[in-house]
Amino acid sequence: MTEFHFDDVPVLETTSGKLKGYFYDGEYIFKGVPYAYADRFQMPQESKWEGVKDATSYGFVCPLMMKDTPSAELMVPHRYWPQDEHCQNLNIWTKTLDGEKKLPVVVWLHGGGYFAGSSIEQIAYDGFNMCMQGDVVVVSINHRLNILGYLDLSPFGEKYENSGNAGHADMVAALKWVHNNISLFGGDPENVTIFGQSGGGMKVADLMQMADADGLFHRGLIMSGVGNAAFMPSCTGDGRMIVRAILKELGLSEDEVEKLETIPYYELANAYNKVSPAIAKRGGYVGNGPLVNDYYKGNPLEYGFREQAFEIPLMVGSVFGEFAFMPAEYDKNQLTKEQVKEIVSAVYGEHTDEMIELFQKTYPGKNATDLLLVDRVMRQPSKQLAKLHAQGEKSGTYLYDFTLEFPIYHNKIAWHCSDIPFFFHNIDLVEVCQIPEVTERLQSQIFEAFMAFVKTGEPQSDKLPVWEAVTPEKEPTMIFDRECELRYNFDDTLYDKIDSILPPFDFMKMTGDENKVQH
Repeated sequence: MTEFHFDDVPVLETTSGKLKGYFYDGEYIFKGVPYAYADRFQMPQESKWEGVKDATSYGFVCPLMMKDTPSAELMVPHRYWPQDEHCQNLNIWTKTLDGEKKLPVVVWLHGGGYFAGSSIEQIAYDGFNMCMQGDVVVVSINHRLNILGYLDLSPFGEKYENSGNAGHADMVAALKWVHNNISLFGGDPENVTIFGQSGGGMKVADLMQMADADGLFHRGLIMSGVGNAAFMPSCTGDGRMIVRAILKELGLSEDEVEKLETIPYYELANAYNKVSPAIAKRGGYVGNGPLVNDYYKGNPLEYGFREQAFEIPLMVGSVFGEFAFMPAEYDKNQLTKEQVKEIVSAVYGEHTDEMIELFQKTYPGKNATDLLLVDRVMRQPSKQLAKLHAQGEKSGTYLYDFTLEFPIYHNKIAWHCSDIPFFFHNIDLVEVCQIPEVTERLQSQIFEAFMAFVKTGEPQSDKLPVWEAVTPEKEPTMIFDRECELRYNFDDTLYDKIDSILPPFDFMKMTGDENKVQH
């Protein structure tokens, strides 16, 4: 019988103050734990509170730049939550409060680029099943986003030093809180894995590029979170131009810059949204992402890895379709060969026969129309990042490609976020993940490999082929599908050919105006 306890759950004495969570169905759960506090545009300070802090409700999430619009909920079911800029809080799931247990710790960094999302935004982010099935302590964190987390005001006063990286400083503060307190929750502060998807995956690579985070985590998993400069250019320069434009839009002088700290958030966001496109078009700094400086050394694909980053075992993966969210205009399963060829030829013209043959060699069993949905955003940069990390030859680097088809829109190929429930052991929370005889087995394969990586630095499972590490000469990729297999450099030729025929990838054109779901 499922049990619930509150009154007899012990109060924990953390470095911030006394904390009380609850017990449910075999786990102790703590929600909305404040790990830091910060005034707007300033660095986080360690949180302190008086009395016993109730940790039974999720904390505020960071305010967004624009209104949320529920859509595609069957594909990526969401939760929406109250917003406030004092959002530095985290959630914990653990089986034990025994400080001697030293269970591995996994810390989730949510997606949404650097401007949206939250620790509970997606239903699949829930940490209960991962904790229960993996025998690990699970932590998920909220931090400042968009202009609250990433707007450089440093030219306008010393107190704004590094405000262009305030959101990343929040994450470091959260990891420091975990390091100092997680043993109270049965966790091992010397075995912490950070993992994230999309923007959360980018944050994993970013933290590897920050000396302030050294020693606070020991392994990393990047899921659909490696972009090159064409996808998301690095933030360089400083905030003089954008801040002056915001001040002017708000009718303020430069001497009144401190008023930006107290002006209602949405007035500030609206002013930013109005003036930033023109500055961005001219190539100026507009923030909304981490600023490359002495604190943050920049995207490894542009700036190279810090030497310390090579010490951290790394898993990197992407999914077949990534940003192909739109429903198909046809049922690919009912098409004749002639119809398939006609559809593919609309994109590949005289190269159609050659491309169909190459695609079917690369992805045996897939319908050739799926050639039009092959990811051109994440897979190639993920391969490049894995190779770059492997060149350090100090720890393992592991690649995966999630290529499952789902029972929606006539066997739609895997889209951005569709692998998240499998890593969290949460397919039971996402309706579209229910494929009898298939998804439970695949979830077990993925989850066991990930948990092995968390515990040993190697994603091995007796339910999968031996997962070889990437080397400078060889690129093994674990294919996650109805049948899992390890393949070597299997899509190099396909991508070379696509890039020789098609113009450079256009992210905005691919996603379409109507697809504004923020993941």
